[in-house]
Formats: sequence, C-alpha cells, structure tokens
Amino acid sequence: MSTPTRTIPFLKMNGLGNDFVVVDGRAETVRIGPDEARHLADRTAGVGCDQVIVLEPSRHADVKMRILNADGSEVSACGNATRCVAWLIANETGARNVSIDTAAGELEAQVAGIDDITVDMGSPRFGWADIPLAEPFHDTRHIELQAGPIDNPILHSPSVVNVGNPHAVFWVDDVNAIDLGRIGPLLENHPIFPDRANISIAQVLSRTHLKIRTWERGAGLTRACGTAACAAAVTAMRTKLVDRDKPVTVSLPGGDLVIAWTPDDHIMMTGPAELEFRGTLARDGLMPATA
Repeated sequence: MSTPTRTIPFLKMNGLGNDFVVVDGRAETVRIGPDEARHLADRTAGVGCDQVIVLEPSRHADVKMRILNADGSEVSACGNATRCVAWLIANETGARNVSIDTAAGELEAQVAGIDDITVDMGSPRFGWADIPLAEPFHDTRHIELQAGPIDNPILHSPSVVNVGNPHAVFWVDDVNAIDLGRIGPLLENHPIFPDRANISIAQVLSRTHLKIRTWERGAGLTRACGTAACAAAVTAMRTKLVDRDKPVTVSLPGGDLVIAWTPDDHIMMTGPAELEFRGTLARDGLMPATA
C-alpha cells in the first residue's frame, strides 16, 4: 500500500495583476528555495506567478513574509504582496490594523476592505550608497545613465531611490512608446546597480497623476509593482514634477494606486488585493498535486 502524498494548501492572489503564490508556513515549516520558487512561478509547468510569498511566524509582528521572485532570487519588499498579506491576516483575525515583518523592516497596514488597503512602506532612501549605486552620486534626483545611442539616447538621467528595494525611474513623454521588454533587462543588470534594480518609465499626466510601466528585478515586465509606484511618486515629488502636499494617483497597466508622502517621511500606499483561487501542492518538491 503506497503512502499518501503529503500536501500543503496555497492561495493564488494578485494586486492589480501582479500575482503571487502564497504558501502558509506558520503552523508547519515550509522550505522554499530558488529551485522550488522557479518551478512554482513557471506559468507552464508550475502554478504561475510573479512572486512566491511564504508566510512564517514572527516574534514581534502579526506575520513574517518572505518574497521570492520568479527567477528564484529573494527580495526585501513588495508593495502589492504586502497588501495581499495584510488582507489575509485581517480576514483571519477581524483586525483592521496588521503588522508584517519583512526583510525591509516591519510594515503597518490598515485594512478597510479588500479594495481599500493602506500600507506604510516606510521612508525612502536617496543616498547613493543606500540605493545602492556602484559609485558616488551627489544628487540622485538624476544620475548619469542612458540607454541607446550616445547622441540620441532612448532613456537617460533616471531618478533613483530605495523604497525597500532599488529603483530607477526614467521620465518620458509616452510610456507606451518605449520597448521596455528589450531595454529593461539591460538596465536592471547595469554595472551601476550592484544589487540590480527595478526599472520604470514614468509619464506625468498632471500635478497629481502619473502613469508608469515597470521591468521588475527578477520578475520581468509586470502589470503592477507597488514599490515602483512608491518610487515614481516620491521621486516626482522630490523633483517637483508633482505636488508633495497631495496624494498622487499612479496608473499602472493593472490599475491605480494612490501614494502619499507624509510630512514625517513615510510613504503610504493604498490599493486593492484579490484572491483568485485556492489550490494544493505536494510537499515533496512543491510540485503541483495531481490528486
């Protein structure tokens, strides 16, 4: 008589189309490394997602969240995943305020409903060594970096910031006119970014409205990146492209996020989460269960 395969449940969730496989390792440890993450993220052989999220117990917060990209690399922050996890915990406990332990620090969230979740993403870091960059730049509002011909670059002079992970934001007239799928991976892996970087192109629609597209480090083109929306908003405020004293709507391919930069230097991100479906994984190798 064969031994039944041990299985673990998972949730498929997304924030504005940025999608996740969420595995709960709070009651029993679930070990997911780069190989398992790549398999789960594979949209043909696995479940398919941009990131794999592992929930673990935390000594000081409601939950700890690990984030693994589709390429197996582990990252410190993901704004869309944070909203999804905040809603999950609020739905479990009935609490409106949720604390989430991440590698980027403890994040606080307020959950009014699945369509209205606000996360305190902490303070932006603008120092060249904090982003980090491979060489000093006195002013990170714009750095010397370009893509394309020297005399006629396609992209140039990005604003850079760390909002839990490194971001470069290029300001353009039309985000749909740039082949980000071609240029994104080159810039993500540029030597100026020793930890690689998330690459966004951003368009100013008004003093309170931005439009962006993002090549996400370790995941590629994405329908939404919450930290990229935060990065675009605060760098636009810092360079006076939009107003600092008002919330800014950031339109992504998957929908809108609202970003505020408070007087005490915290980035507040508000947007929705979505639970797509529940499934089961075989514990051995975390392969999709066949039964």
